[in-house]
Amino acid sequence: MIFPVKRRTCARVAISLPIAGKVLVFAQCCRDTMDNWDEIRTAYNVARIGTVSGAAQDMGVHHATVIRHIDALEARLGVKLFQRHARGYTPTEAGDDLLRVAQATDDQLSQLEGRLRGRGDAVTGDLVVTSVGGLSHLLVPVLAEFQAEYPDILVRYLTGDRLFRLEYGEAHVAVRAGPAPEEADNVVQPLLKQRMALFASEAYIDRHGRPAGEAEFSRHRFVSADDPDSRAPFARWLRDAVPEACITFRSGDVHAQRRAIAEGAGIGFLSEMQAAEIGGLVRITGPRDEWSAPLWLVTHMDLHRTTKVQAFLSFIKIRSKTWQGA
Repeated sequence: MIFPVKRRTCARVAISLPIAGKVLVFAQCCRDTMDNWDEIRTAYNVARIGTVSGAAQDMGVHHATVIRHIDALEARLGVKLFQRHARGYTPTEAGDDLLRVAQATDDQLSQLEGRLRGRGDAVTGDLVVTSVGGLSHLLVPVLAEFQAEYPDILVRYLTGDRLFRLEYGEAHVAVRAGPAPEEADNVVQPLLKQRMALFASEAYIDRHGRPAGEAEFSRHRFVSADDPDSRAPFARWLRDAVPEACITFRSGDVHAQRRAIAEGAGIGFLSEMQAAEIGGLVRITGPRDEWSAPLWLVTHMDLHRTTKVQAFLSFIKIRSKTWQGA
């Protein structure tokens, strides 16, 4: 049986290994196959669960079998995949690389098994979705509703500034903001445009007044990202329209920015939905098309057609139609 991961994927993973001389050994392991798949699947389950005993119970095998598979796989690769400690097993950098391939492969095998058994509509297993943290107010309700509809799904929602790499199997679906992503082998679909406006709290206006227009912005205080290179169109506009000294509260945490606006630290950008959820805010100006931030659904071509990915894409597209003023 052919290992259902393209060789180019194995090569990409192999290149990231810290010892260049082990690249060919790793790539050969990815081609060898079915003889090694049980070992790789075992290692994947140990990494997912964190202990040998837990993985053994989940797989229905003896814990000695789990240890034997991991030892054999490490010996074949010539590299340690796990750090052993009293609390369990933690993947090394090399282990993380291999296990990303195993995650994607496991998804594809599950899809194939479902089709062969006539259960192609089953939506089960891990669903890994990633976005910047600032979109959590939109995505968390959708993920919760999706899980309620498909209770056999285990949701993992990854946020942060790091761009999770879909080609390495780090996530099934990415929701990204800004210009359309251009990474090779990704399927990119438009989701919506966030309509952004400038808001201030009632407490801020009581203390500082409300600017009558942009000409008065230089006499006011603003909240913004602590990133001069932010690509968000509204952040770029603010840097050009307001003296730098007027941006008096800066943070790399979007949740902190929102709280700062609510607490009266200054005027700042929020979507209309965010402002409504916070309450007690006054619109200063906007929204404007030039401030809009487009959102994109991104999947990797290898997993785009899997049942659970298609189910989630359909679900979020329908749900996003209710995001008035997102």
